[in-house]
Amino acid sequence: MAIAIEPSLFEPAAQPVIAQSQSWIEATLFGNVAIALCMLAVALVGFLALTGRLPIRRGLFVIVGCFVVLGAPVLALGIGSAMQDEAPAPAPPIAEGEREPRGDLLPADYDPYAGASLRRD
Repeated sequence: MAIAIEPSLFEPAAQPVIAQSQSWIEATLFGNVAIALCMLAVALVGFLALTGRLPIRRGLFVIVGCFVVLGAPVLALGIGSAMQDEAPAPAPPIAEGEREPRGDLLPADYDPYAGASLRRD
């Protein structure tokens, strides 16, 4: 039987207790447990909606909520990077070269579909 050796209370731990608990909560909320719970929620919502016991709108709220919960790290990164970035640099001006003159315009009364409905026998 192996005996687990606990670190001394007088020696500092590798990570503070708060950091350890934060990493545990993060792993629980965004890990396999959260994915399994979201899968079960979507399956249950789908079953209840198919049997007519749950309105479709409420089911969509649950599905969107699962996407938000599982996509929270990506959303936070996107919002954080958008806040930190400065305004994008203006695009360089487009260098315009010499243009050839435009050809003659069609007359104002020109209709390309004028003879489309006429029979030609």
